[in-house]
Amino acid sequence: MENQLKFPRAPVFPEDPRLILSDDFLQNPHPMLRELRENHPVARVGDTGVHLLSSWAIIVEALGREEDFSANLTGVLLRDVDGTPTTFDLPVSAGTQVIATADEPAHARHRNLVRARLLERQIAAMEPEIRAWVRSNLRTLLDAGGGDFVPLAETVPARVIGHLLGLPAEDVDQHRQWAMMGGEMLAGDLDLQRMQGLAEDTLAMAVYLSEHLPATTSPSASDDQAPTLMELLAGGVASEAIDPTEAIGIAIVMFGAGGESTSALLGSAIRLLAEDPELADELRCEPTRIPAFIEEVLRLEPPFKFHYRSVRRACELGGFALEAGDRLMLLWAAANRDPAVYDEPEQLQLDRTHPRHHMSFGRGAHFCVGAHLARLEARVVLEELLGSTNGFQLDDSEKVRHANSIFVRRLAHLPIRLQAVR
Repeated sequence: MENQLKFPRAPVFPEDPRLILSDDFLQNPHPMLRELRENHPVARVGDTGVHLLSSWAIIVEALGREEDFSANLTGVLLRDVDGTPTTFDLPVSAGTQVIATADEPAHARHRNLVRARLLERQIAAMEPEIRAWVRSNLRTLLDAGGGDFVPLAETVPARVIGHLLGLPAEDVDQHRQWAMMGGEMLAGDLDLQRMQGLAEDTLAMAVYLSEHLPATTSPSASDDQAPTLMELLAGGVASEAIDPTEAIGIAIVMFGAGGESTSALLGSAIRLLAEDPELADELRCEPTRIPAFIEEVLRLEPPFKFHYRSVRRACELGGFALEAGDRLMLLWAAANRDPAVYDEPEQLQLDRTHPRHHMSFGRGAHFCVGAHLARLEARVVLEELLGSTNGFQLDDSEKVRHANSIFVRRLAHLPIRLQAVR
């Protein structure tokens, strides 16, 4: 009560909470995100206890207050049967709170275990293999004169993360399915039947990964072969830095973080180029500008539109009262277009002074450990596609749609027509 007397509750926005899970918002969230950022940088979603944070400054403040806000995923926003947002509570356990959803000191233990394999120099050594996989998958589209780009955007990241984990390459189709499953729990559109199916799929994935967790910690690495992530996790179990449940939880998160997010980035990048042939020609002539383009794609269309934080104790944020158990959605997609931070934030500009200054990989201690990998994969795919075509366009015979998810900004289909270099 004392907290409420000192500070008011945040305003409810939108007034009709169903709009936050509507198809219009999922397909084009930016108008509503702009209104939130300009008028309601802290806003409540109905009576769910979920708060939307939309300005750069307020999100930076929230990220810096770990004593008030936990990274633990304690619940998610869902669409009820009548379309009204509600929340679904999740259990907090060692196996579910790993990497991105872990607090210190567990987060540091998890991150340090996998970080060595994901350093920029380690990732750079994979470029020839990644390029070969991209060329192999791109060949089908080139020979056919086009098609749906999404299978390539999903298969290549799944192949890469499977390789890093040390899993059999012949299981890539299963890996692709699991990688795309990662953000479904956060999508906001799960009914009870799908939730049960998702639980069963996750269990099957956990069993599979357990079978591939090395029983011995003897590294297979040599001077030219780095240890796999599964070997590093097995070493963590042996040293008691983590337990087996945490090891499998980390591996599961790596699938989603390394698969679905990169797939989303690739789809957004190709769509933007298909809609802007002059920009595509510019990058085709000056491929050294591709990295700057990738950063602008990340800024304008972050693969993950937000991440959650849970409120540890009664406090205030932005002049509004929060209660223990409330939840925050850190809207990266809104902060990345904040005019207080960017000149002409709605415009794609290849010459920004600090191109990596965005929130699409998070910020601070929880900055994405796989950022180097995502950037490398995107660069290689764009170099190969631009270098092997004279042009490509959206296929107007099919509608381009994003996945039905409040969380991930991923295209469900991306039909393109392309003109291969002969």
